[in-house]
Amino acid sequence: MARWKALPDDLDPQIGEFTGQLRRLVDQGGLSVAALADRTGYSKTSWERYLNGRLLAPRGAIAALAEVTGTSPVHLTTMWELAERAWSRAEMRQDRTMEQIRITQARAELGDFGGARAEAEAAGGTRTVPAGTVTDAASEVDARRSSATAESHEGRRRLLLFVAGAAAVLVVIGTVFLLTGRNEGAGAARAANSPSPTATRAADPPPGVKCVGAGCTGKDAEAMGCSGGGLVTTARTATVGAATLEVRYSSTCGAAWGRITGAAQGDQVRITAGRAAQRGDVTAAGDTIAYTPMVAVTGAGEAEACVTLAAGRTGCTK
Repeated sequence: MARWKALPDDLDPQIGEFTGQLRRLVDQGGLSVAALADRTGYSKTSWERYLNGRLLAPRGAIAALAEVTGTSPVHLTTMWELAERAWSRAEMRQDRTMEQIRITQARAELGDFGGARAEAEAAGGTRTVPAGTVTDAASEVDARRSSATAESHEGRRRLLLFVAGAAAVLVVIGTVFLLTGRNEGAGAARAANSPSPTATRAADPPPGVKCVGAGCTGKDAEAMGCSGGGLVTTARTATVGAATLEVRYSSTCGAAWGRITGAAQGDQVRITAGRAAQRGDVTAAGDTIAYTPMVAVTGAGEAEACVTLAAGRTGCTK
């Protein structure tokens, strides 16, 4: 039985070549995935994702693998950089596809809402009392007054009281119908603007994604399934000293986080979005990459990442 699963058919060739190289190094070193996790400090689950093409290994994991297998980190890092660019291109294509799907679904839902609104307005219109109702009542009062001219004073008084009461009743009924029609029209408009069950289901996260929006704040992007292929893009980037600083953004999760590569022990990376902020640190010697926990955002432009290097230099994404 083959040790490795077949790579996904839609995997970019550059990423496939890089993943194949990682598998060859692991095989040549006679390492199991469990042993690899133990010797590199990256979890077994993470290495299974890296070696099966489901997630691009971070630069720190590549550096650790090179050390464990006695491989030149320079050549392996060069291949990683090519694969990382291919991965980013694939993420951008996926984002455009998902955006087009959402636009199509929104247009379809808005079309349904427009029909519901027209029906609600038509129904509300049939309940509106014509403005001439009160005028007709006044005409009736005049007619009855004319017919009662020859009657006695007592008869005229009773007639006037009767007509006045009838007019008051008509006014009250007309007012009730007018208010009812307006309230029902407003209710129909609210219903039209509320998301339908179909729209709600369309916004459900894909399998493997465990949080959305505020539920992601303070949580690890990889553990929550927000950093998988096609779910994340680099929204902003900056170079500070020898380190590369990035804002990583997942529209599916509605969250962003900071990442620093080429880092050294003692470096700190921070992500902020409004009043929310999270921090990540490079704590171990030899680590060259660090991530912050996530913060909830409604768009990639809301988040900013900053880094403070152990050497004292600072910088932020723009």
